[in-house]
Amino acid sequence: MRRPPPRTLRGQLTAGLVALLALACLAVGITTALALRGFLMGRLDEQLITSGGRFPASLEHEAEPDSDNRPDTRGQADDTFGARLLAGTVTQAAVVDDATDRPVNLTSEDRRTLAAVPTDGRGHSIRLSTLRSYRVMAFQGDDQDTLITGLSLHPVEETVHRLEAVETVLFGAALVITGIAGAVWVRTSLRPLQRVTARSAEVAGLPLASGEIAMPGPLPDTDPRTEVGQVGSALNHMLGHIENALTSRQASEERLRHFAADASHELRTPVANIRGHAELALRHSGPVPQEVRHSLERIGSESQRMTRLVDDLLLLARLDAGRPLEHEPVDLTLLILNATDDARAAGPDHRWLLDLPEEPVTVTGDAHRLQQAIGNVLANARTHTPPGTEVAITLTKGPADVCLSVSDNGPGIPEELQPEVFGRFVRADHARSRSTGSTGLGLAIVQAVITAHGGTTVLRSRPGRTTIRLTLPI
Repeated sequence: MRRPPPRTLRGQLTAGLVALLALACLAVGITTALALRGFLMGRLDEQLITSGGRFPASLEHEAEPDSDNRPDTRGQADDTFGARLLAGTVTQAAVVDDATDRPVNLTSEDRRTLAAVPTDGRGHSIRLSTLRSYRVMAFQGDDQDTLITGLSLHPVEETVHRLEAVETVLFGAALVITGIAGAVWVRTSLRPLQRVTARSAEVAGLPLASGEIAMPGPLPDTDPRTEVGQVGSALNHMLGHIENALTSRQASEERLRHFAADASHELRTPVANIRGHAELALRHSGPVPQEVRHSLERIGSESQRMTRLVDDLLLLARLDAGRPLEHEPVDLTLLILNATDDARAAGPDHRWLLDLPEEPVTVTGDAHRLQQAIGNVLANARTHTPPGTEVAITLTKGPADVCLSVSDNGPGIPEELQPEVFGRFVRADHARSRSTGSTGLGLAIVQAVITAHGGTTVLRSRPGRTTIRLTLPI
């Protein structure tokens, strides 16, 4: 299986350094091997020129084996090859062996190879089937014959191969040492970049969407003369801008939160007074015109609606401000039973199904706020589905948390509305919501209450199936 190339910058730099060194070693190795081979070949050619055709010329006068006329092997090195050709045909061929000649049996291919050697006074490399590779040179004889003298290439090849082996070991060791040293050097050089990466990951993990954020400090040792230092300086500038923007946003949110809390608090008294005066006027013993009675009833109804809106806004402002909630044992099973009874009474045309554990489920929290959150979820399922809709309430207990799931088989929530369904003043149907008294704050309160208890809210909706899942830690 092919190993993938390194993806990190450190790995790429180290691999590139080793690859460049490997190419340099390969170029040096090939160059030195070729230069040594050429030098040794030149020395062989000089020896061939010096020896001339003396040995192959003596083969012409070779007599019977018991004769005294033996080939002239004086001054010839062992494995020196000699051949005499007449009219392109090899007549004699021998090799010097321990200062004596040894006839060589040539194949037809060997004879053609020898006949193809030109008499140009230059060395040529050939290979004979019965011998090793040879460096040969052809001379013109006195008897219109061709004399070929050759020296074995085995010493040259052995020397070149030994050089290649030594270079392989040396260059291999150099690559290993360079790879280790280069990795350490690159790691040290890129250490500031690692700090930049760590700081960027730290900032990316911060919850920047809301709340007061403590930004990490600037990176130290950002040398603008280096590329890594320039990246660090740019990151420091970016962190500064982000911190300023977050500070401005937090201040704006604080002002808006204080305004909502103050306005809600101040509105409670006049709204209560308006509602009280309307109820008092309706209790007048004297005759009240029907038009006046209707207006007073509408004033009372709208006062109740405004009272709920003010209470919801005040609750959200307190939750946003991080006001502490009660932390008492809460029987979640009992809260669900009571909320379901209220929902069944308010929506008798719906089918309400309960699936609760046999044993009561207890969590730690604020019973009143949890009751409000559960009631809002059930009210949402009731008001935004037609009569006859089946609403299933399921409570499951895990090892570390409990999950309340409210599902209905109604028309579902539009897909474009789902990402912001837990936002404030979000309505699926503005006209219907206002006629039924909805403020668009119900699910926003649900999420705020559950989040304040350390839990999560999840919505999944499609036509025919909508589920809101509330998870609370035990």
